[in-house]
Amino acid sequence: MSDNRLSFKEMCAKFDVTPRTLRYYEYIELLSPEKEGRNRFYTPREVARMTLIMRGRRFGFSLEEIRQWLEIYQKEGTEPQLQAWLAMADRQLLALREQAQELEHTIADLEKLRSEAAKLLPES
Repeated sequence: MSDNRLSFKEMCAKFDVTPRTLRYYEYIELLSPEKEGRNRFYTPREVARMTLIMRGRRFGFSLEEIRQWLEIYQKEGTEPQLQAWLAMADRQLLALREQAQELEHTIADLEKLRSEAAKLLPES
């Protein structure tokens, strides 16, 4: 085994994911670890892919969007992948900004209702 590969357990610990999650990512072809018998080993390529997957999830992209985006690099190269990334990022930024506005309105409504409810209590 080479020193730059991570075991299944090390990969789970590095990314703070469950074994089930890691196996699922392999099942849906987001990751392709090297296999030696029943053991799985993750190369720097797979670690980089997992970093991108985790970042994509944090930004709110679906696993299918991430899978398709990673596939573009394999089939078409860097430039088409970057173009796809820009389009995905623009769509997600718009959606996140809309969610942020909705959240601001919800917070304002909750603060108003809390204030009104507090006024109904007798002062002590």
